[in-house]
Amino acid sequence: MSEKATITLEGKSYEFPVITGTENEKAIDISKLRGQSGYVTFDEGYKNTGSTVSNITYLDGEQGILRYRGYSIEELAEKASFTEVSYLLLYGELPTADQLRDFEHSLTQHTLVHENLVKVFEVFPTGSHPMGQLMTMMSALSSFYPDSLNPNKSPEATNLTVIRLLAKMPTICAMIQKKGKGHPVLYPQNKFDYVSNFLYMTFGNVTEDYTPDPVIVDAMNKLLILHADHEQNCSTSTVRIVGSSHANLYASVGAGVAALWGPRHGGANQEVLEMLEHIRDIDKGDVKKVVAEAKDKKRLLFGFGHRVYKNFDPRAKILKDACDKVLAKLGVNDPLLQVAKELEEAALTDPYFVERKLYPNVDFYSGIIYKALGFPTPMFTVLFALGRMPGWISQWKELREKNEDIGRPRQIYNGATLRSFPDIKSRK
Repeated sequence: MSEKATITLEGKSYEFPVITGTENEKAIDISKLRGQSGYVTFDEGYKNTGSTVSNITYLDGEQGILRYRGYSIEELAEKASFTEVSYLLLYGELPTADQLRDFEHSLTQHTLVHENLVKVFEVFPTGSHPMGQLMTMMSALSSFYPDSLNPNKSPEATNLTVIRLLAKMPTICAMIQKKGKGHPVLYPQNKFDYVSNFLYMTFGNVTEDYTPDPVIVDAMNKLLILHADHEQNCSTSTVRIVGSSHANLYASVGAGVAALWGPRHGGANQEVLEMLEHIRDIDKGDVKKVVAEAKDKKRLLFGFGHRVYKNFDPRAKILKDACDKVLAKLGVNDPLLQVAKELEEAALTDPYFVERKLYPNVDFYSGIIYKALGFPTPMFTVLFALGRMPGWISQWKELREKNEDIGRPRQIYNGATLRSFPDIKSRK
């Protein structure tokens, strides 16, 4: 007999089915609650509400587990390339050798952006925020590919839109970095793989040849894989709810970029670097003082603990190793990074942090790596978006293939009740 939940309201009982996921997650299906009882549930921020049934990403915050399509994040980060993980997220299975070759070939054929889009990009004012540029460019792509405006076209047409977006994302992100420096834009080189091509366009120069260092490529590959998807977070659920209106992929992803921009979401690693700069400049690098103030709740430390992971962030463990390798390879001697290392050591050994499981999270290490590689702080969230792109697209594809209903959350109204309209002379 299937399990059911009973809710009693005003002396009347209502039964609702219990759904069990493949990892034994349980949910009460209340989709008919309002129709049967007139009641709605209240769950601010939807933190206890399942909005969809998905096959893409499994996350267990208590156990520190993250899996894409059943594969552990640890194994993917160790063995896979970002394009392999992108294929896995998009199509449900790891690619064969032939499938991966064809997929990578398709990407290389669409890395260039339209020259008129470059002209749009050129009018952004100097100093404009990279995320504002990215959000605009995402939306603008729909104007250059009007055939993508109808998401109900054939699977082949939809897949072309997917390939275009995934292929052009590194080119656009590199353009934003170049504009910030006032340097000329570099065109993609199809001799490079996906990650190496991005690094070439970002750090290369028209005046000399540039080949990315394998250690840097490996670290960037891991960073992108670790950010590729993270279940129904703020930006991903935004992409899905916008997509549920049958908005095109570019518009839906543009909305995801906007959600990611917030410091509570994708801007977290930027906050980490700004915190480290404050410690270096204002606190004169006195990490012991900073830790003491954090323990006395006089100061908030960014990059420690996680809203979802109640034990440890599995992505952070992987990035710690990558971070150590990058810093050793580059021989970076930056006082800011020294502050970060001291703060990390304190968090990993101090009983206050250990007992509360306030371990360094993915934002802590990713910010350090991006800083060491030479990315300016405002670019960090753009890099987050670059990694998250296959996840956003996969989530959009899934809801479209399932033809999910349009998202329409309810509310509890707490405003004024019916009032009569007063003449302007009698208003106070």
